[in-house]
Amino acid sequence: MFLGNMGSIQRETRPFMQREDQLTMETGLEHIAAKARCEPKLRFTSLAHHITRERVQRNLLRIPQRSAAGVDGQTVKAAKESFGEWIEPMLQSIHRQGYRAPAVRRVYIPKPGKTEKRPLGVPTVSDRALQRSTAEVLSAIYEQDFLPCSFGGRPHLSAHHALSTLNEAICGGRTSWVLEADLKNYFGSLSHEWLLRFVEHRVGDPRVISLIRRWLKAGVLEDGAVHPSDEGTPQGGSISVLLSNVYLHYVLDLWFERVVKVQLKGEARLVRYIDDFVICFQHQSDALRVEDALRHRLRKFGLTLEPSKTKLVEFGRFAQRDASKRGRNRPETIYFLGMTLYCSRNQKGNFKVGMRTEKSRLRRSLSSLQELMRQVRHYVISDQVSEINAALRGHYAYYGIAGNLRSLLKVYRATERYWCRMLRSRSRDGGRLTWDTFNQIKERNPLLRPKLRLPYGKLQALAVL
Repeated sequence: MFLGNMGSIQRETRPFMQREDQLTMETGLEHIAAKARCEPKLRFTSLAHHITRERVQRNLLRIPQRSAAGVDGQTVKAAKESFGEWIEPMLQSIHRQGYRAPAVRRVYIPKPGKTEKRPLGVPTVSDRALQRSTAEVLSAIYEQDFLPCSFGGRPHLSAHHALSTLNEAICGGRTSWVLEADLKNYFGSLSHEWLLRFVEHRVGDPRVISLIRRWLKAGVLEDGAVHPSDEGTPQGGSISVLLSNVYLHYVLDLWFERVVKVQLKGEARLVRYIDDFVICFQHQSDALRVEDALRHRLRKFGLTLEPSKTKLVEFGRFAQRDASKRGRNRPETIYFLGMTLYCSRNQKGNFKVGMRTEKSRLRRSLSSLQELMRQVRHYVISDQVSEINAALRGHYAYYGIAGNLRSLLKVYRATERYWCRMLRSRSRDGGRLTWDTFNQIKERNPLLRPKLRLPYGKLQALAVL
């Protein structure tokens, strides 16, 4: 009787203890954030104790079950079940600076609109949880340092925030020229020496520095062999996103805001999403000077601009006015975060920036949807629709920006046509499936229709958040 009561008490108190642990963890990070905010030059010499068993477990539970395994072959389910076995040795190795970061398994994913593929690193599941936990602790510091021009890989900031800020800079400022910049093999070109020097501006805990150094030097498993890492950081790990932001914070953001802008004749504004960035200028002479200085600045830190993707474009309301004087309908377009931006006018005749899905991204989305429909064509109809609608929902959520309805309708109609083809191909007499019959199927199992998730007013409002 007594033992039974004790068991029920433990079950009742466990959720309370978990909530208490979570509150303790959050309070610790809030304290770090407050100190970082008040003392911009402070070096934190004791951070490793914030990488706790509870924090690692919480981040482990957030990893989706379907996530790929790393070089050790351990699945997410297996890592969760054996958590009690590996967590203590891992934490002990961190504190004695002996943690051995496992190599990263390299896979390749298609690049939008290209035949070449993008390399992606897949850490082991346990290492992934540790990376997320370490990134949480470091983010408490760096979120106080990062400038308003930086958006990618940061809490509560998205690509839509970057697009809305760019929209505000062009419509609300005196932008006449836009420099589109693309860094060549950015994640593979980061200098480990410079990166560690940047991190040490704020982090003085040798255990955390050692941990970051081990991740940078972990190596990459490809074709059955581990290749050493002398530079760069593999895309795929949580810590890579944070470190890449830190790198460009010092190389680009601070340099532009504190050194470049004060020497320019007119207005200028930088908008960066991880390694994708554009710079808006009032004067062409400023843009040409900065483009040249930018190449030298990046070269100093092991980075280069991709010539084929870097260009200076006359853009904005003044560019549109000048284009009409020269007999052209509108200025050139610019590309940012999968969107094509072009000069347009609203119903009142005032200047506005139009946005539509970039052509290569549109082709990639259609290709992905077609591949999905081929895979599920033998499912029951309701299950097919569920899978297709999930993909459409994700597409609409990102590209559902005001003015982009036509591109969304292209995706919807192409999906509709291809789904009909897949249903016809399921059997020899599939050709008998008429459009009338198909429409009846759609009425019972409707495809998700396009919807603008981000009206124009909301897009403008995001820029001031």
